Amino acid sequence: MSTIPNIASKVIYGTAWKKERTTALVIAAVLKGFRAIDTACQPKHYREDLVGEALAALQEKHGIKREDLWLQTKFTALSGQDTSQPLPYDPSDPIPKQITSSFSKSLSNLRTTYLDSYVLHSPLPTLDQTLEAWKALSTLQDEGKVKLIGVSNTYDVRVLAALCKVRKVQVVQNRWYEGNEWDKSVFGFCREHGIMYQSFWTLSGSPSLLSHPHLLSIARASSCTPEQALFKIAQDAGVTPLTGTTSGIHMGEDLAVHQIQLASEGLHKEHNAVSSLLV
Repeated sequence: MSTIPNIASKVIYGTAWKKERTTALVIAAVLKGFRAIDTACQPKHYREDLVGEALAALQEKHGIKREDLWLQTKFTALSGQDTSQPLPYDPSDPIPKQITSSFSKSLSNLRTTYLDSYVLHSPLPTLDQTLEAWKALSTLQDEGKVKLIGVSNTYDVRVLAALCKVRKVQVVQNRWYEGNEWDKSVFGFCREHGIMYQSFWTLSGSPSLLSHPHLLSIARASSCTPEQALFKIAQDAGVTPLTGTTSGIHMGEDLAVHQIQLASEGLHKEHNAVSSLLV
């Protein structure tokens, strides 16, 4: 199985809300240089099947193989599904069976035999149910079908601590933006325990920070956009941002972030002010 490429460890392309444009956008993102793709087996917000269509086209037409990419998808419990659409499992089945059914559907959709990361889209209604689901993910990992396992939309450190008693959480994907004060408790837990922390809503949810004079000063001195400066500060803090941009220009800017050297001379106050907000 592939390990996460260096560029993928810095920024991941997210496919939520792309609908019928998913195939074309994933192809465009990979051809721009993205090597990590995030999706979910949740027709309400994702077209996982069209991600798979894009991956097939990338291999057939551009020679980009499955092992060159890092794929992450999610199990979405019934509360997160649109029940008017076909479900990837029978909701009357026990939780472990729901997960194995959804996992099989994801493999079929993505036209792969394994996943690099498999994530619970959110905690289940009770902690006991969440632990039951987590054990099912652990079994998939033990069977060699998935490399990393994790959780998304999990903002209670106590839930992460409980899961870690069963199997270490390896990935957390959360909103990381000014509206939740940068998820400091969970982010701190992830830093302390060596968990990959993936962020979403970081740009779209933080208009005040993106227009903050301190961040604007850093961006101007570093010859980059405020969005790039924020992503770079995030990366330097240990965050792996997701970007769902549909703009080819912004795709290129997001991929270039890891190469940016943020100016520091005369900007210590600005750097400290921005960093203190985030971590």
